[in-house]
Amino acid sequence: MQLLGKLIIKSKKKIIEFLNQESTGRMASIDEKGFPQIIPMNFVFLEDVIYMHSHVKGEKIDNIKRNSKVGFEVDKNLEFLPSYFSDPDDASLADTFYISVVIKGEAELVESNDEKVLALNGLMEKYQPEGKYLPMTANMSVLDHTAVIKVIPKEMNGKYKIGQNMKEKDRKDIANKILERNSITAVKTLEIMGFGIEDGKAVLKTDVEW
Repeated sequence: MQLLGKLIIKSKKKIIEFLNQESTGRMASIDEKGFPQIIPMNFVFLEDVIYMHSHVKGEKIDNIKRNSKVGFEVDKNLEFLPSYFSDPDDASLADTFYISVVIKGEAELVESNDEKVLALNGLMEKYQPEGKYLPMTANMSVLDHTAVIKVIPKEMNGKYKIGQNMKEKDRKDIANKILERNSITAVKTLEIMGFGIEDGKAVLKTDVEW
């Protein structure tokens, strides 16, 4: 329990930043047989709710109409830590640095064209930040053929593991091992951990607190 507490994201601001940076979330709704249906979705977090767009017909739409309770999850695997970082023989010591957010909430289909426009323009701004499109307006006929799903969070919890539970010496050691392994995510992982790179070595720049 002591370690678990150190893994909890305490900052709502950090949770929102993470949600706004990630491109894929997963919504779980309950199908007519009582099984969870999990679907990857593009999404945007606006005004404290999750918005997604969809075709007007489909199983997830039927699920929401039947039972509004849903789950929503976003995660990012930052770095796989090979077992040999800790022991050359013990495979059980392999680990992963990660960030994740899990939401339990109520889903509903947006009826207002004004709110649909808010959501759809928000999605465009997130996924096409360079612009080069005409913003949607409430009188566009395409809105009649587009469903917008809104998830209102009732619980929102985040977890992260970036070595914050380690002593500073051990964090520096793992950071340099990540740098030496040189995966495609290594530099970004070090940045998230609060490390820079000087003379080919990981150097702690800031003590990151979530």
